[in-house]
Formats: sequence, C-alpha cells, structure tokens
Amino acid sequence: MSIWLGFIGVLIVYLCVVVYLTIITRKWLLPNASKKQKVIYIVITNLFLNSFIIGMLVQSSVVRAIGSYGMAILYILFITVPILHIIVMLLRFSRISRKIVEQWAGRITLAFIVVIMCYGTFNAYSPVVHTYDISIEGKQGQAEPLNIVMAADMHFGVLSEKNHAKRMVEKINKLNPDLVLYPGDIVDDNTEVFVKQDMADILSEVQSTYGVYASLGNHDKGDIPDLIQELEKSGMNVLYDEMTLINDAFTLIGRKDKTESERASLQELLENVDQTKPIILLDHQPYELDIAQEAGIDLMVSGHTHHGQLAPFQFITDRIYENDWGHLQKEQFHSVVTSGFGFWGPPIRTSSRSEIIQINVTFVETE
Repeated sequence: MSIWLGFIGVLIVYLCVVVYLTIITRKWLLPNASKKQKVIYIVITNLFLNSFIIGMLVQSSVVRAIGSYGMAILYILFITVPILHIIVMLLRFSRISRKIVEQWAGRITLAFIVVIMCYGTFNAYSPVVHTYDISIEGKQGQAEPLNIVMAADMHFGVLSEKNHAKRMVEKINKLNPDLVLYPGDIVDDNTEVFVKQDMADILSEVQSTYGVYASLGNHDKGDIPDLIQELEKSGMNVLYDEMTLINDAFTLIGRKDKTESERASLQELLENVDQTKPIILLDHQPYELDIAQEAGIDLMVSGHTHHGQLAPFQFITDRIYENDWGHLQKEQFHSVVTSGFGFWGPPIRTSSRSEIIQINVTFVETE
C-alpha cells in the first residue's frame, strides 16, 4: 500500500510540474493567444511532455520514441524555466517592461532547448574511447597482456538503433581486442527492435581473440531464455550466473542483475573457480565492491550509472556508488565502470558522453 501511495505522490508532483511548465511557457511564447490557441497549446504540450509515460502504458514503440524527445524537452524546461521565472518576477521591480521581459524569457527558453538538444545529442551519438591501464599481480595462468574492450548500457531499441550498433562495432574492431565484454543493458526492455533491425547480424561482426561475453542488466527484460537466445545469435556468450575458463588461463564470471531475486551469491559462483588464476567479473550494477574485493576478484566491470546521463544527476550517482564512473583500485581489486554506449529515455547526454572502454591489463607474477 505504501509503495502505491508513494507512486501516486510522485505522479501527482510530476503532473503538477508539467502543468506549471506548460502554463509558464505558454505565457512567454504566446502572450497574445486567443482562448482557443491557449487550449490547443496546453493540450498538445501536455500530451508531448507526458508521451513517454503514455508510450509505456500503451506499449507503443513509436509513442515511446516521441516520448523520449518529450522527456528531453521536459528536462530542459525543468532546469531553465524556474530560474528564468524567478528572474522575471524580480525584474518586475525594475523599469523594464514586463512584456519585454517575458518575451526575452521565451526566447532564452527556446535558445536553451536548441543548444542543450544539440549538445546532448552530440554526446549521445558520438562515442569516445577511454583507456585504462591496470596491473594484476600474484596470479598464474595468463602471462601475456590482455586488451579488453568493454561496452555497456547500449539500450538498443528505437533510438539507439542499428546505426548506433554499427558505430559500436566499428570502434571496437579498431581497438583489436583480445576480449570483448558487455556488462548489461544490451537491449532497451525488450528485443522487438533488436530483432526487427537485425542487430544480431551487425554485432556478429565484432572480432576478438577470445570472444565476446555478456551479462544481463535491469533493462534486459522479457523471457530470459528467449532473450539470451536472441543475443547469442550475434556470437556473444551470455553468462547468467555462470563462469567460464578462457584458454585455461583466466576465469570470467557473469552475474545476474541485482534486481533478480534468485541471483547467486558471489561465494557460490566462486566455489569451483581456480583462484590462482585471474578472475574477471561482469556485474551490471557497481555495488558491493568490498565483497568482490574480499572474494578475490581481480577486475570487476560494470555500467548502469550512465554517470548521471543528465546534469546534475552525476552528483547523485557519485553519492550512491563507491565508483560511479572510471577506474577505482582497492589493493589487488580493480573496478571499471562505464558511462555507457547508449542512453535511457531522453536521447541526450549532458553529464557524460557515450563511450567504449579499453582496459590494457598486464599480469605480474610474484615469487
């Protein structure tokens, strides 16, 4: 009951914010509108800003795609309109005409929408490569350096579509990886668009010495066996609370997502693992780093955080996670978290940029 009350409370606040933004922007952008024009603006704007929620309710990919842009505009309005509204109210005490002030508030709002949408879209669709050099000591088995390439949070779907998948494949192959890892959120809640756009064929072009391995994230939903089957058509190996020994030299472990109730403990997954050899863990959400460290994991790769995706949410993820982005070392243990290759919801990034991670691993034996 309390969960539903909380949900209803959040929904009411959300709708109040949408109504507030609609009324204020109408006043600034259409100051001389007729009653009919006001009604049309309010109805269309409210539908647009709420279309992401509507798209989830009616299970429509098209409406949800429109809604993703609606959410992007809502975000921009939310971070600009209240500040401009305060400035407009303060300037009422000046000699500047109220009409002129509100006109300029409307123009600035439109300018912010254009600038942030362009900047955010560029960050979302123009991925960069970030490289980390790490050293694993005291393990036997793997002697040669490993060139690991990692991508997560692709959220392949309507807006993170086949062209974005092609970009990823091209960038991965240019890095000549020994091993490719996808720690979760490969698809965006279902495989409908993934299958329709033949993304498995695109991803199958990834070239790697030891193969491509993946774990599932909280957005990799649906019938799990069917989902895994579709993903593995691309040549990737999905580790679903499973481990595998690569080249008799190092072990990969892929965990179920933290949201799954039947997820095995790390100790259970390590029962039959040779801990004298390097151990690499794929775990979508970067929680329990201390547990992974104490269990003897050498490298844990994760995603999920998007490094906030939209400013200022990076400050929130920084408080929630011990490592919300980048490389963190704790004695022998290394955590690498990516901001993600795709995006969730709004097809923009303002606190991070779409990225692929390259991890150059060297191994040092101790006597």
